[in-house]
Amino acid sequence: MKFALTQKIGMSRIFDQDGKMIPVTLLQLKKAEIIRVKTKDSKDGYNSCVVGIISDNKKAKNNIVEFRIDNPQDYKVGDAIDINQFSEKDLITVESKTKGKGFAGTIKRHGFHRGPVTHGSHNIRKPGSIGGGYPQRVVPGKKMAGRMGGQNSTIKNLEIVSVGTKDDVIMVAGSVSGSNNSTVKVYCK
Repeated sequence: MKFALTQKIGMSRIFDQDGKMIPVTLLQLKKAEIIRVKTKDSKDGYNSCVVGIISDNKKAKNNIVEFRIDNPQDYKVGDAIDINQFSEKDLITVESKTKGKGFAGTIKRHGFHRGPVTHGSHNIRKPGSIGGGYPQRVVPGKKMAGRMGGQNSTIKNLEIVSVGTKDDVIMVAGSVSGSNNSTVKVYCK
């Protein structure tokens, strides 16, 4: 299994030999190493590698990420994560956190229609009815106003267009969720 922790640099575009434009997301590999290998036989009950970012500062909680693996005997504590494991045409899975949009109403958050503006209506951007007389409470999962964005996002089967070993940058066809400089998990089987 191939895996890495990357940082989203931004988006760009490249052109192939036919002149077709391909939008790409630039992901720069972070310097990381395996800090723990969990096995199915241990108290954890599953196989995984815990990867930590190498830095001079103390290791923060968000700098430690876990990747599920099949063969724990192939990995050792202290192994560095290398960009050479990835190659062009690899199909990868990308996990990141979406941009937070703050508090949003029902029209922006869920695409509700607005009410009538004329004839004395005061229900222009309000959500409308949120339930009947029974069960006399707001049902869980009801689409209402609230915090928008800032959720975990997984995108599967993105193709690697180019791997830059000089500056440790992976070019991925298409867009990856999240803001620039955010941490992105990249892995493939």
